[in-house]
Amino acid sequence: MIRNTMLKSCRTLSSPFKRDARRWISFSQLTIEQQMETSAFDSRPPKEDLLFGTTFSDHMLMVEWDQKRNWSAPRIVPYQDLKICPASSCLHYGLQCFEGMKAYKALSDGTLRLFRPDMNMKRLKSSMERLHMPGSDLNSDELLKCIGELVRLDEKWIPEGEGYSLYLRPTVIATHKFLGLAPPNSLLLYVITSPVGPYYKTGFKPIRLTADTNYVRAWPGGTGNAKVGGNYAPTMKPQAEASSQGYSQVLWLFGPHDEITEVGAMNVFFFLVNKETGRRELVTAPLDRGDILPGVTRDSILYLARHWGEDFDVSERWLTMGELQEAAADNRLIEAFGAGTAAVVNPISCIQYKGEDIDIPATGDLTKRIWNDITSIQYGTMAGHEGWSVKI
Repeated sequence: MIRNTMLKSCRTLSSPFKRDARRWISFSQLTIEQQMETSAFDSRPPKEDLLFGTTFSDHMLMVEWDQKRNWSAPRIVPYQDLKICPASSCLHYGLQCFEGMKAYKALSDGTLRLFRPDMNMKRLKSSMERLHMPGSDLNSDELLKCIGELVRLDEKWIPEGEGYSLYLRPTVIATHKFLGLAPPNSLLLYVITSPVGPYYKTGFKPIRLTADTNYVRAWPGGTGNAKVGGNYAPTMKPQAEASSQGYSQVLWLFGPHDEITEVGAMNVFFFLVNKETGRRELVTAPLDRGDILPGVTRDSILYLARHWGEDFDVSERWLTMGELQEAAADNRLIEAFGAGTAAVVNPISCIQYKGEDIDIPATGDLTKRIWNDITSIQYGTMAGHEGWSVKI
């Protein structure tokens, strides 16, 4: 098997269509250079002490693209620093995009699984296309096979137990050696992995938000619906200002009516009684304007809520802060939560708006149910929709 290749002797899976295969990312061309040094694994912190994004496993996946060869043969190599030209356009113009996904060790049978990886690949390709990166028509299935091999190789890095996983960070950067502003003629796609522990170690921790900021996260026609680094760097300052005022994150608004878009780096949901219909309604912002990230967890929540058969409506519509204020005043605001890969769901207990705090009951029953269903599917203790829990 290819994953048994040793450090100084790499093999490939041969293909009779080698010339054509090299145009695309091809699993059959994958080579592996295995890390034989064990010091990083031996010195890793106990799983209870893992901090998000600070510990990295032994290997990484690398695939290069250039105009002459298109996609080169994928390589799994020991985890290492990158060597790129200081003129690379990713360093000057933000030509980079990434994904966040996790590999889980099922509690039911110990198999390795990914949660809806096809959605991550679809979004990665969309982000590349938005940045006008070449190679955005890559074969998702072939790339996922390579990622699966990376996870299998570093299986020992996945801690045992519910809440533990291996975080995967596929990233694409422009390596074009050019200070001019132009579409890149070379790219590097790489995937690094990091063992992580439970987001909530001692139960849910509801967050307090502030919507009182002069900054805007995204806007129609921008890049809010793509997972690019340029969306995140400008949020550091407003996030720091929110923290200094005692709030966990920023609730991002847009437009003259203060439409609610996202919270921090997550999608956001509100469960309330609709004033017009008198029915309970789960609401999140729609994707049609182009300023909302199409989150995998967001999509999963919408699917589950619509298929439970419960007596409430599920809506993708713009909710304004005025409507939310009124719902809270009328005791129609039931609960609220952020949603994303890291936390799955993050209950919200308070929102500051125009100098006043809007208190929200937390943690609600719907938040708990969503958490339970999604994590149960991820860890193989509950059957999910076809293609959701993918065995590696």
